[in-house]
Amino acid sequence: MTSKIIPPIASKFPKSITRHRHTRTDDYYWMNERENPETISYLNAENEYYNKMTENTKDFQKELYEEMKARIKEDDTSVPYFFNGYHYITRFETGKNYPIFSRKKGSLDAPEEIMFDCNEMAIGESFFNLAAFSVSPDNKFATFSTDTVGRRIYSIKIKNLETGEVLYDHLQNTTGSCVWANDNKTIFYTSQDEETLRADKVYRHQMGDIQVSDKMVYFEKDDTFNVDVHKTKSRKYIVIDSESTLTTESRILNADKPLGKFTVFQRRKRGIEYSILHYKDHFYIRTNADDAENFKLMKTPEATTKREFWEDVIPHREEVLFEDCEIFNDYLVLEERTNGLTRIRIMPWENGAEYYLPFESETYTAFTFANVDFDTNILRYSYQSLSTPSSIIDFNMETKEKTVLKEQEILGGKFDKNNYIEERIWVTATDGVKVPVSLVYRKGIKMNGENPLLQYAYGSYGASMDAHFSSTRLSLLDRGFIYAITHVRGGEDLGRNWYETGKLLTKKNTFTDFIDCSKYLIENKYTSAEHLYAEGGSAGGMLMGVIVNMAPELYSGVIAQVPFVDVVTTMLDDSIPLTTGEYDEWGNPNKKKFYNYMLSYSPYDNVKAQKYPNMYISTGLHDSQVQYWEPAKWVAKLREFKTDENVLFLDTNMDAGHGGASGRFEALKELAKEFSFLLNLEINKM
Repeated sequence: MTSKIIPPIASKFPKSITRHRHTRTDDYYWMNERENPETISYLNAENEYYNKMTENTKDFQKELYEEMKARIKEDDTSVPYFFNGYHYITRFETGKNYPIFSRKKGSLDAPEEIMFDCNEMAIGESFFNLAAFSVSPDNKFATFSTDTVGRRIYSIKIKNLETGEVLYDHLQNTTGSCVWANDNKTIFYTSQDEETLRADKVYRHQMGDIQVSDKMVYFEKDDTFNVDVHKTKSRKYIVIDSESTLTTESRILNADKPLGKFTVFQRRKRGIEYSILHYKDHFYIRTNADDAENFKLMKTPEATTKREFWEDVIPHREEVLFEDCEIFNDYLVLEERTNGLTRIRIMPWENGAEYYLPFESETYTAFTFANVDFDTNILRYSYQSLSTPSSIIDFNMETKEKTVLKEQEILGGKFDKNNYIEERIWVTATDGVKVPVSLVYRKGIKMNGENPLLQYAYGSYGASMDAHFSSTRLSLLDRGFIYAITHVRGGEDLGRNWYETGKLLTKKNTFTDFIDCSKYLIENKYTSAEHLYAEGGSAGGMLMGVIVNMAPELYSGVIAQVPFVDVVTTMLDDSIPLTTGEYDEWGNPNKKKFYNYMLSYSPYDNVKAQKYPNMYISTGLHDSQVQYWEPAKWVAKLREFKTDENVLFLDTNMDAGHGGASGRFEALKELAKEFSFLLNLEINKM
């Protein structure tokens, strides 16, 4: 890298923003004008600067890309699942970026029916995503939703699976969520507010009608709520869920009577969350009612859904977070979290003792999926750890026999999971709370403070960051990196309270947890400040923005992907997608106490004259969740204030949104940029 290349200097047009008699001046507010030629010019100038500054790493990026791609089985096929008479399969073909969705009737030996070849559908598109498809009960038709911009605004169409014809039905401005009624001609789907992209309406569509004739069956007036629609596993009910961060309300309709009216399952009450499953003549309810902070399981007769008829099935437990469940004819299966680890609990309805599936590693993750039928003794689940590739397993709940249907294949012949060590440590945070950290590294590494270490965290929305395997991560591990997942507060890794003490007016625990873990890793010689790197995306990108303001001296480099960094301005603008629904997560800055608290940590507002680490920041022009202008403004302000010679890159994908590039191999190119950023910094220290 060379300092002779001059970075872009953004124009400054001061804008005053006043709230609660406090005025902030934002010199780069103008960047939120997406159609402004000067905005596009600035983003292009930053991209050109990044490309020039990293020109000497282009061959290395290509090497990393080819290395990561070579580990991936290109002609890969999913484990089929059986539903309503058909085996459903997802497969990839060599050299192609997108999946092919197919099915086989009755037997895996039956002829393949290709439903959707996304490679053909993506021709001519710079971005393509098939978000979901839903097959009609008679197996003749399928709805499918696509996005060709990256802004997560989907169009829904209908395909005749017998003839291959795509019908004239075209439902625009939807969330992609769609379900069939049992009459094989009625569809329920959700649409979005055009400005905020809040999912706020549910429509009923009759096959063959034009969209303007669709009937709106539900409108969510509260702008802090979003709606979704789905069908119960029993296939008897269509369910509309209205959800905010803290509150739920569901409506149900008999799927045999699609022209009927939805009825409220249980009216919303602030702070009460619930989700429903239907089985035989009862509804089963996962809820936090009755102060069940970690949730419990209740049930109520099908005909009497009001709260006074609910009764406990699995009571609340202080030490166990009840995350989800699966219902079978003979078994109830619970997904739980204890001491930061997931567990699967098998409970016969009648005969036999309950038991847990045995897992040996202390850095694993396991979860159930694709269990679509009631009448089976087979539970399908996935297992993986930081050093163990993902496996799909069928478990006979009666005989307790386990069949590994597929383990992720790592090509190249060099991978051996026995060459890596997994470790979980506990770090005492500033306030005395113990924070778990999951680590993986190659055997033979000496803890002498000279190892490069990449520390990752997210820490928001109650999202738990489980220890998972990554074949691409091997490109770092095999070059001497240690990888660490920091399970900071704000997730639900250690239960609901772990989330509650990492949001709103306790949000700073997320940041100090991360910094305290960084200090521990340095003090205990896993790494040093010269070799410590941090990474986070979206809300985790905000975490990156805070730590470089609070403790820049701890990190050699930072990767911030689509970072949410202009917290106060964004949360004051209720026209931006997601804002109003986020008040229960971050607080409503229209209230002074939340305004002041946000302002005290907002990365953009707290940039100051100091040294900052080397930084690689990425975004997408069409991002609907964290608008591109947040990282763009942040970089412009960092360039203005930082007092060091460290590199600062803004890399904007002009064709993508929040999820980055579409296609499994295009995404590897973005990852190669990040890895080359880290590895090149290490090489320059030698």
